[in-house]
Amino acid sequence: MMPWWGLAILVFGVNFAFWGTVGLTRLFDQLTISRWRSRKRAAYQGNVVALRYDPAGRRARQIHLTVDDVAVLIPAHNEGAVIEDSIRAITQFVPRKNVHVVSDGSTDDTFEVALRCGVKAIRTRQNVGKAGALRDAIERFKLVQRFPVVMLLDADTRVQPGYFAAALPLFDSPKVAAVAGCVRTDTRRMLSPVGNLLTGHRMRIYAINQRALKFGQTSRHLNATPIVPGFASLYRTAVLPLIDINPVGLVIEDFNMTFEVYQNRLGKVGFTLRAVAVTQDPDNFHDYIRQTRRWALGLWQTVRRHPPRLNLFTAMLALTLTELITSSLLFVILPLIAAVLLVPELASSAVSWPGFSSVYAVVSTHMTLDRIFYGVVVPDLAMTCVVAILERRPRLLLAGPFFPFLRVLDSAIGLWAIPLAWLASSNGVWKSPTRRATPGKHRENAPRPVPAAAIPEVIGAAYEPEPAAAALEQAAGYEQAAGYQAGYEQAAGYQAGYEQAAGYEEAESHHASG
Repeated sequence: MMPWWGLAILVFGVNFAFWGTVGLTRLFDQLTISRWRSRKRAAYQGNVVALRYDPAGRRARQIHLTVDDVAVLIPAHNEGAVIEDSIRAITQFVPRKNVHVVSDGSTDDTFEVALRCGVKAIRTRQNVGKAGALRDAIERFKLVQRFPVVMLLDADTRVQPGYFAAALPLFDSPKVAAVAGCVRTDTRRMLSPVGNLLTGHRMRIYAINQRALKFGQTSRHLNATPIVPGFASLYRTAVLPLIDINPVGLVIEDFNMTFEVYQNRLGKVGFTLRAVAVTQDPDNFHDYIRQTRRWALGLWQTVRRHPPRLNLFTAMLALTLTELITSSLLFVILPLIAAVLLVPELASSAVSWPGFSSVYAVVSTHMTLDRIFYGVVVPDLAMTCVVAILERRPRLLLAGPFFPFLRVLDSAIGLWAIPLAWLASSNGVWKSPTRRATPGKHRENAPRPVPAAAIPEVIGAAYEPEPAAAALEQAAGYEQAAGYQAGYEQAAGYQAGYEQAAGYEEAESHHASG
């Protein structure tokens, strides 16, 4: 018969214990050895990649990175309810001229709100997917040539004070190719009991995974994390041309971009718990299931695309996926096992029922209700208590008894995604969860949504579902050329420089020839 502690190991895994130990070692190093080394370190020698771009064609002296060196790229699809709040938050820390928005086939006023906020914005005529929008916006805005670092920021995410002070120094090491942000769920919204339960579950996942897994996985010597989350991440622009941001058949981009960093030996991933950004998580079951399914499918599609190699990343990934499958299988079948064991407790004659008696005999030989309670329920509740303390959210304790059922749901979705990743291909088209406007924020005089019929036709070429860069330039650039150019130049604040960077000269020439 399986002991309760054996069940706990199968559910929570060696992976959790191993990387948690590495994380504790890293924390000790930061608190003691690294602090001593920083006092003894010689004068800064410069970062060979972190060079300030000189428009005259020269490279300035090597420097520490500052927010002036960071381009912010916000992909958005129908995010009119939240994007103004996100832009307001990021422009408190980054110059407004560094912020770029690509509205991916939005049918609401996302594009107009971005222009009204005074940032640079383009839009596509169709929903080409987040990865496609990112890839082509990086080319359209010429971010690789203009900035040493780019932040990929979701439209529902608010960067918190201290993010850049904590994250940018990690690029002082030329080995760091990307820096992952520390995510926290938005708690400012007024939600229903179901919404509070779902966001509380996500809060618990974030708190444990980031402190016990990602903090260890991004240590200096053992550096191998499966994902740099796309909600608020930093990439060294020098590595972006070497990353296939939008390969065919993937539903999301962040798993793939992380795999590309490791498998192509582009560098390491940095992470600090102090680089915090707040994002909106789904607050209803429909959006929650859809987003969880999208994440799970994206993981397994990326695994399918990248064959294993003899390196630390593949070893870490193999351990993670193995335990993900075993723990998911256990969580899916445990309710059935518990039901079989519970029936005789409610009806003692059940042990003699035809058919059920043999099933009960097999199940009871290997498992009991006590072992499920001490091996699964108690550790799960203990995890909730720890997170409630760390996040200072005592209300999580009220939802604690329901979290195991959400883990069953997560496990079922994750297992369902495995065969689908090999049987189906995705086009990357996305639909964001329902967004909630921030309480107390009123968007007065906001532009009305523009109907799709009012968007000008593309001049000179047809728009494809997966466009090349030139096609997107036509689809996005001609919309500005057809009536937004003057307003855009006024909002952006520097006409001549951006005309060259964003392709207006090309747009005007195509328009004239058309």
